[in-house]
Amino acid sequence: MTDPVTVAVEPTARVGTRWISLLSLASLGLWMGYFGPLQVLLPNQVQETAGDDKTVVLGIVTGAGALVAALVGPIAGAISDATTARTGRRHTWIAAGALLAFAGLALLAVQHTVLGLALAWCVAQTGLNTLQAGLTAIVPDRVPVRQRGLVSGWVGLTQSIGVVIGVLLVTAVIAGTVGGYLLIGVLVVLTATPFVLATADPPAAAGTVPRLSARSLLGSYRFSPRENPDFAWAWITRFLVQLGNAMATLYLLYFLRDRVGYADPDTGLLLLIVVYTAATLLTVVVGGVLSDRAGRRKPSVIVSGYVMAAAAVLLAFWPTWTGALIAAGVLGLGFGVYLSVDQALITQVLPAAQDRARDLGIINIANSAPQVLGPALAFPIVAYLGGYPALYLTVAAVTVLGSVLVTRIRSVA
Repeated sequence: MTDPVTVAVEPTARVGTRWISLLSLASLGLWMGYFGPLQVLLPNQVQETAGDDKTVVLGIVTGAGALVAALVGPIAGAISDATTARTGRRHTWIAAGALLAFAGLALLAVQHTVLGLALAWCVAQTGLNTLQAGLTAIVPDRVPVRQRGLVSGWVGLTQSIGVVIGVLLVTAVIAGTVGGYLLIGVLVVLTATPFVLATADPPAAAGTVPRLSARSLLGSYRFSPRENPDFAWAWITRFLVQLGNAMATLYLLYFLRDRVGYADPDTGLLLLIVVYTAATLLTVVVGGVLSDRAGRRKPSVIVSGYVMAAAAVLLAFWPTWTGALIAAGVLGLGFGVYLSVDQALITQVLPAAQDRARDLGIINIANSAPQVLGPALAFPIVAYLGGYPALYLTVAAVTVLGSVLVTRIRSVA
């Protein structure tokens, strides 16, 4: 007899536009929480604190936060999977994560030392990753496979819009570091609240709630590539693409300032992000919907990776303002498809229904671990091994490798 705990429980009822809208709003706040600090506030704060050592210190601070994110994601997911509280299996941790993220961002606003910046960013990352654990598990919990490309498209769209709004708020709306962090923190809470209060969080099906113990928490990071090879390959491909992305974007503000020589790099970064987002808008939802209709995910993911790699090549050989604008558009076209279709693909290779949030937390390590390794790899390339051209060619090679390995996933077309 089959153990009922191992039976995958797949949703069949379609979700409506109101539910998708509220989930997208919560996701928008999540991404503003990540990118408002990462793109502008932290680099500027680090430059004020560290001066000429800004590249090294930025790598240390963001690397520490990414390490915490890698540790927190699976544990927060495992706790969410095992939660039976009346406030909801996912909603409890969405609310708790939003509040902790606000606390971390508020703490970050008043730091003036490298250690203080690193510790405060780690607190913020703990909250944001707890929030993300609840939000990402909602999709396989509630959305049938035939609709996941559409939902992942809309949720992925919020990532691009979150970058624009986050950067716009902290450059053109709110002056000063303290005000920027506090505004972003408040918005993280306000955007999560409607989803928590206005949507249902039904309990898990009988036999699908794992037992929570110290031993199970310690095992949150463990999975068997032999038993779940497609999940393992999905992790590897996501890791490689995100590694390329981390290496490319972490020093983008400094690239504009030091290599391109743009007079106002903060404004230049905002303009690039607007172009990138406009291009993403053209493909993120359409790409997800087309993959739903075709019933095929891998071709779209592979091609989108090649397109993103082409954008990195442009930056390597055309380090001008015009080249950066065109590269931003090309990157947006590829990343839009990747955001929606790769996420939909991942939800189809999760090993078991009872561990969805934990397994998505493991996948999230593939998003956060590159934030640790990216600076470690990018800094010596920029400083000693060929500068920004070598960096972006390396980014292209890593991204192409991640795209090619998608072919090793067998259970999804």
